[in-house]
Amino acid sequence: MAITNKEINAAFSAEVTAQPGGEHLNRCYSCGACSGACPVSQAIPDFDPRRIIHMIRLGLKNRLLTSELLGYCSNCRSCVFVCPQDVRFAEIVGALREMALAQGLLSDQDLLDRGKAAWVDRNLCVSCLTCVRICPWRIPVIDQGGRAVIDARQCRWCGICPAECPAQAIHLNESTDERLIWAFKL
Repeated sequence: MAITNKEINAAFSAEVTAQPGGEHLNRCYSCGACSGACPVSQAIPDFDPRRIIHMIRLGLKNRLLTSELLGYCSNCRSCVFVCPQDVRFAEIVGALREMALAQGLLSDQDLLDRGKAAWVDRNLCVSCLTCVRICPWRIPVIDQGGRAVIDARQCRWCGICPAECPAQAIHLNESTDERLIWAFKL
């Protein structure tokens, strides 16, 4: 797809570097180590860390922040370990995700629908506190009604709480990248 002048936001790169997690963007010299180490890019060719950094530098703000590309990153940090410049691509994706949420281009419901956040069926929750105890990031909390609640913006979509919930009250929708991977295998 061709890029038009209307799509280019010259300040986008500066916006990203001003965000926590985006401050190392300008260290990148496009060596491609991140793309070569990324397991997601092997299954989903459209997800290419080097290409995403290039989109930031081109100023394709709306195209990038409204795409599903940001949801594909599995946060495995393989890209971080191989980067000779310590660019921390996984953190850049986190910064982009936060920008999209803050600007209303991505909603909590989008995160749930894409399988990037767990959610609690309040009718099934028995307030056993298992999710509160087992979450390494302490994201599930018990609300005033005595039921578990998970903040979609904080959830790391690791799958621990849905797997451990004895009442099977916590769910994690199939993610868009899982659907693509299965389609890729067929």
